[in-house]
Amino acid sequence: MKNVAVIGYGVIGKRVADAINLQEDMKLSGVCDIITDWRIQNAVRKEYDIYAATQEAEGKMKSEGISVKGNLQELLKKSDLVVDCTPKKIAAQNVAIYKEQNIKFIVQGGEKHETTGHSFSAENNYKSALNLNATRVVSCNTTSILRTLTALKRADLLDYARGTLLRRATDPWESHLGGIMNTMVPEKDIPSHQGPDAKSVDPELDVITAAVKVPETLSHMHYWNVKLKKKANKEEVLKAFKTSSRIKLIQYDQGLVSNNTIKEMFLDMGRPWGDMYEVALWEDMLKVQGDELFYAYVVDNQAIVIPETIDAIRALTGIEMDGAKSITRTNKTLGIN
Repeated sequence: MKNVAVIGYGVIGKRVADAINLQEDMKLSGVCDIITDWRIQNAVRKEYDIYAATQEAEGKMKSEGISVKGNLQELLKKSDLVVDCTPKKIAAQNVAIYKEQNIKFIVQGGEKHETTGHSFSAENNYKSALNLNATRVVSCNTTSILRTLTALKRADLLDYARGTLLRRATDPWESHLGGIMNTMVPEKDIPSHQGPDAKSVDPELDVITAAVKVPETLSHMHYWNVKLKKKANKEEVLKAFKTSSRIKLIQYDQGLVSNNTIKEMFLDMGRPWGDMYEVALWEDMLKVQGDELFYAYVVDNQAIVIPETIDAIRALTGIEMDGAKSITRTNKTLGIN
């Protein structure tokens, strides 16, 4: 049983904390933040131990009636590993503290690969993360790219891949603060950063991405054109995708025609927050023409990295040496069929 701390109790942090709490081989040692609003109040209601990231934050928390167990350093001392879910740049600053305390740590995809020297995707490179001191769970979009292309690579079908990403404007809970309306904003550079990021996990991938920010908040959507190593049929491609437990094949002709209908399905399934940990890939939209493959899918930007983070905890701490077994255990606890 490993004690795991979560630093930053926001969109990702609260989900990671809940997921840790569901595992039998790890324990949530506490959550640490500077906030005093409804977000951390919900952590209190769940009876999580609360720690303050700064002395000023501790004073504010106590003034709001929050029982503070201690500070960041005290939380680290009672933990075997820390998952940093703080905003970009803050995590990079925290890394110096983790190294000084000699504690294993995981950062999220907003940080650079160089922050840890290792980037993680469970179905691709679990073994390479065993007993490391640190890793970076790659971003939501990069995670989806690695899951789908790795499945094709395992089946010896993948030659090269070219994808276009339609990126959500902002997280749903921050829609009132910003985002875009009545416009689409292309990323200036081609390739966009997701393709090179995927290669930080698997340098063998020949992948190029382009990205466009669009005025919605529910999810990302990807369109892919893949050159196959050989002529294939649709059944061969689907068989390859089915080797991943974290790719969910969906049907356009069953009413799943948009990201909001897909979200509604996961809400009806009883997932917390309607979270979709899988890549939702349209089976009936998928087309194969000779040695070319065309497909599209949806990515839940708030949820897809949660199972990857749980697997990364197991890899770094060595509590499960077999990646497939960790994935199975994580899937079971999160309700991934």
